[in-house]
Amino acid sequence: MSWLLLLIAGLLEVAWAAGLKTSEGFTRLWPSVFTVATALGSFVLLAVAMRQLPLGTAYAVWTGIGAVGAFIFGIVMMGESLTAARVASALLIVVGLIGLKLSSGH
Repeated sequence: MSWLLLLIAGLLEVAWAAGLKTSEGFTRLWPSVFTVATALGSFVLLAVAMRQLPLGTAYAVWTGIGAVGAFIFGIVMMGESLTAARVASALLIVVGLIGLKLSSGH
């Protein structure tokens, strides 16, 4: 269950990062509200997941999901550039996340 909560927390991190971009520096009300709500949800779920998961693993996986998710969101939804170097770098993050999961013992 902790891993599922951590996955959802990571996806909420992607959501609040996207909201942060669309809030235009917290100058737009509803994107700002969305950003704060999803950030709070992400932090709460991360904290709950950390009850069972090691700190380093949970935090690294949470930020990794957020980083790779925001990378994908930026390409798909915001027209950011897709280059071989960027994809290779994101894949290295994914490999690291898989390694952390497999070596965590949970």
